[in-house]
This record gives sequence, C-alpha cells and structure tokens, in this order.
Amino acid sequence: MNKALLNKILITLGFLFIYRVLAYVPVPGVNIDVVKEFFDSQAGNALGLFNMFSGNAVERLSIISLGIMPYITASIIMELLAATFPSLGQMKKERDGMVKYMQIIRYATIAITLVQAVGVSIGLQSLTGRGGESAIMIDMPTFITVAAISMLAGTMILMWIGEQITQRGIGNGISLIIFAGIVSGIPSAIAGTINLVNTGELNFLILIAIFAIILLTVGFIIYVELGERRIPVSYSRKVMMQNQKKRVMNYIPIKVNLSGVIPPIFASAILMFPSTILQASTNPIIQKISDILNPNGYLFNILMFFLVVFFAYFYASIVFNAKDIAENLKRQGGFIPGVRPGEHTAEFLNEVASRLTFWGAIYLGIISTLPWILVKGMGVPFYFGGTAVLIVVQVALDTMRKIEAQIYMNKYETLSAVGL
Repeated sequence: MNKALLNKILITLGFLFIYRVLAYVPVPGVNIDVVKEFFDSQAGNALGLFNMFSGNAVERLSIISLGIMPYITASIIMELLAATFPSLGQMKKERDGMVKYMQIIRYATIAITLVQAVGVSIGLQSLTGRGGESAIMIDMPTFITVAAISMLAGTMILMWIGEQITQRGIGNGISLIIFAGIVSGIPSAIAGTINLVNTGELNFLILIAIFAIILLTVGFIIYVELGERRIPVSYSRKVMMQNQKKRVMNYIPIKVNLSGVIPPIFASAILMFPSTILQASTNPIIQKISDILNPNGYLFNILMFFLVVFFAYFYASIVFNAKDIAENLKRQGGFIPGVRPGEHTAEFLNEVASRLTFWGAIYLGIISTLPWILVKGMGVPFYFGGTAVLIVVQVALDTMRKIEAQIYMNKYETLSAVGL
C-alpha cells in the first residue's frame, strides 16, 4: 500500500478514535445512571433513533451528545434556501462565495446547538430515576450554563474533526462520524443476540433467517446504490481536438437514488417526534393517539413509506439541477444525441431523473419499512434498521471509491515520473 494512502487512512482512524473517546466524556453535573435508565425506555422513538446516530453518546449525556446533527440540520436548511433564493444559490457556485456559504452554515450550527443544548438542559430538570434521584446534581442555572457550553464545544469539535478527515484523511468526514456512531453499536447488538440464543429466548433457525435478511438487505442496497443511468454525450470535432490532453466526460451519470439517506431521516424524525412528545401526557385520548403512532405499529410504517417517497421526490428536485447541467454542457460544446441543446436538454434530463426517482423513492420506502415488517413478524428485536443499514452501506461505498481513486492517482503519478 502507498505510504501517502496509509497515512490518510491512519489519520482518519485516529480522528474517529478521538470521536469515540469523546462519547464517554459526560457533561458535568449529570447523574448518568438516571439518564441511561430513561433512554433504555425510549429505544423505539425519536430519542432512540437520535441516540443510535450519536453512537449511544446521548444516553451517557456526553459533551458530544448532540452529535453532528446540528451541522447537518444547518446544511439542509442552507440547501433549501439556496434552492429558493437565486442569489444564495449563485454564492454557492462561486469560489469566494462558497467560503461565505460555509461560514454561514457554521454560524447556524452554533445557534442550533445552543438552542438544543438549553432545551435538553431544561428538559432534564424534571427527569428522575426509579429511586427518586434527580438527573441533575447541581443547581439549575449553573447546570444550564455548563451544559450549553460543554455541548457547544463538543459539536464544534466534531465539526472540526469532520473537516480534518475530509481534508487530510479518506472519505467524507461528517458521513464517517455518523457511520462510526452507528457501527459502534454492533458489538453490543451481537452480544445481546448471542445471549438470547444461549438463554433459549431466540431460536437458532430464526437467528439464521435474520442473518439471511441482513445479507439480502445489504446486497439489495449495494445493487441499487451502484445503479445509474448513463446518458451519452457527444462533442463537436473542434472541441475534441482542443481537449486531446484532457479527459472529456462522454456520458452524464444519473443515480437511481438521487436523494441519498435524507428522506428516511426526515420521515423518521417527523413521525417519531409526536409520539415522543405525546408519551408525557396522561390524557386518555392523547395516549390513544400516541399508541396509534407507535413505531412498532403498522400505521406508523405505512405513513413512513409514503413520507419517504414524498421526501425522495422533494430532495431529488433540489440536488439535481437539470438546467445547470444543460447550460454547462452547451458551454462546453457538448450535446445529447437526438436532443437539442439548452432547454430541451434540461427537459430531457428532468424526465429521466423523474423516472429514476420514482424507483429510487420506492426503494427507499421499502428499505425503511421492510426490515421492520420481516423481523417484527418473527418477534425478534432488530438493531440494524433499514435507515442505519442504508447509511452504513452508502458511506462504506463512498469511502471505498475514494480509496480506489487515491490508488489510481498514485499509480498515474508513478507512471508519469517514470515517463519523465
């Protein structure tokens, strides 16, 4: 293995190790046992989902318990604003403007983190354990101040770690942080499964069936994530002569899943939030609504499927800008055979993207709900839900592509040096 590539991999692993260490550093003044007891009872709602994405840092109320989600939220809000306001979208395309754009995201991350940190701190005030002990061991004003500063520092450190991995390591730093958080729960899930088999609570044949479901789900995700429609592109003879020494793209790749993992995350958060809030009420009607919206119910998963499909179309329309692609293609002297340049090319690309998004949306809906239907039918808890598998596989594939690109780049540099 090339030394430069090895260094990048070691840098990435080093920063991820720091991230995992920070997950065990609690906010000062918190009774961790009371907080963990509370989160053990909330595994099936939005808090459980949030805890999983943070690598169980939330149940320890560590300084990184808010995770990287404030940064992701700020990024998504900016993406939506950039798609709505042309001036902001133009800023994102320019080199100097991109620096300002990223700075706005950082400031928005600070604001979102502070609001969430203060909200969490105030919410812990009413949290007590089974023995009546409080979750907060110091006076409230001091705790809110200390907790807000600690969580803000933790999120800023995570954001810095993500940027360092992206610049100096391999892969997308923010994605790898989420990846590491989810994967960190695998050992405990395996240990829990083995314990169920040893105690006779889980049949060995059912365990084999679960393992087969996991393999099929992962294989299906890999197959679809690698799937793309390659639209051929032709260039005039003059353009080809001018770019003899440059690599000219001879096709436009359009992925089947244009929206990535955003739709399942959005849908899960929207559906789980009401049930989490309603659980605190003692009103019989509200409790009935909470039971109907239980993540273990069929109505919840039916709604999940349709919400995922909706967000898949919505977010794909933001990330795939057919007009920009058509304009860039025309500027470079390229064209799609049989399609007139300009507006007709944009319409053609939108039509192709829309057809692919239909199947991509159905795929995301199935991934988000099918593992639950299959495994709940067996009566066995399934730690690795569809959304978690999707994130893990996508990040793994993206990282592997970047490692391969780095290997090919090193080979090219070596051949160039030998040629010289």
